[in-house]
Amino acid sequence: MSTGNELRLHPSQLESASRTQGSLLILGFIFIAVNMRAPLTSVGPLIGSIRDSLGISSTLAGSITTLPLLAFALLSPFAPALARRYGMERVLLYALIALVLGTALRSATNGLGALFGGTILIGLAIAVCNVLLPSLIKREYSHKIGMMTGIYSVSMNLCGAIATGISVPLASHIWLGWRGVLGFWGILALIAILIWLPQLHNRRASSPAASGAAIMQGNIWRSPLAWKVTLFMGLQSLIFYITLTWLPEILVERGMSSSTAGWMLSLMQFALLPCTFIVPILAGRMKNQQPLVIVCALLYLIGFGGLFFRNISLVPLWAIILGIAGGISFSLAMMFFSLRTRHAQEAARLSGMAQSVGYLLAAIGPVLFGMLHDMLGSWTSSLLMLVTASVLIAVFGMGASRNQYIGETN
Repeated sequence: MSTGNELRLHPSQLESASRTQGSLLILGFIFIAVNMRAPLTSVGPLIGSIRDSLGISSTLAGSITTLPLLAFALLSPFAPALARRYGMERVLLYALIALVLGTALRSATNGLGALFGGTILIGLAIAVCNVLLPSLIKREYSHKIGMMTGIYSVSMNLCGAIATGISVPLASHIWLGWRGVLGFWGILALIAILIWLPQLHNRRASSPAASGAAIMQGNIWRSPLAWKVTLFMGLQSLIFYITLTWLPEILVERGMSSSTAGWMLSLMQFALLPCTFIVPILAGRMKNQQPLVIVCALLYLIGFGGLFFRNISLVPLWAIILGIAGGISFSLAMMFFSLRTRHAQEAARLSGMAQSVGYLLAAIGPVLFGMLHDMLGSWTSSLLMLVTASVLIAVFGMGASRNQYIGETN
């Protein structure tokens, strides 16, 4: 006869404990998500202050926003192997600890080495979270993937948008400054660590059958479907980071004030938020997601097409349309990791592959976009690059959204 304490609990106590564990897990997802964008998006508005404070060039200062993307590309393919060896919960905890250390290093010292070293550490930490969180959602909420993906996507993007907006006002306080603003986000990471700690005790390993099935898929880099998902992810990342970097500059050249151009960028980011919650739920209920891909591509084409015209009074409309398109494409990219795979480990491998290539494109895209403008002297050719990317979004998205799994033959 067992004397385990769990058998002495009343059924209502067991149910209550289960609800508490479930609530802590959801809260843990949310707090990891809010740390996945804010430490990055808070930097952009402060680049000028960082450059002037440290006496560095604009090119060197701009690399602060590029380094995390390169870190994403570097570490993403290896995150699934770390999770298989040490467990997803433990690796996520280590990533949060690294995020706190990177945030402290980036903001607490005067040296350039610490600034860039902390930035790289932050990028590596967030790369792990980017890859593993969709996989963990598939494992824990296989019947609620759309809902949970929506919750974590909204949490991530909302906090990122807020960080963009409040960085400059907070930094204007003499006692805070840009270092204090960048260091502030370490507090949220510390809270996330405390909330996530109980998951180490509630850890549930993947079943041998699931692990074996994932391994039997072979080299995921040879899968045509995996490449369609990867290129869809990469193209939406490229579009987002090009727009984030260059949209204000384009609008200023068209006659808009710099402050208003900045608000257009904020409008675009807030327009994508409702889609990041609604679209995953819709996508999870659809047999295939091709109608959403078509809508997404058309909205991209309309939004970027509108930017060819110099009527700045319509720019808010184009910004909203581009925001909706971005919300759809980001949500679909996150959902494809779960919808196109059978098991959590396989989802992690696909996520690692797609985010590695995706963020490499995201790092290169703004440079190529600016280079085209410098070479040809106008934004027309650069905008054609975005139109082309929008067409390719449709091409690869139609393949990625078919109702099939990685490893299946067509």
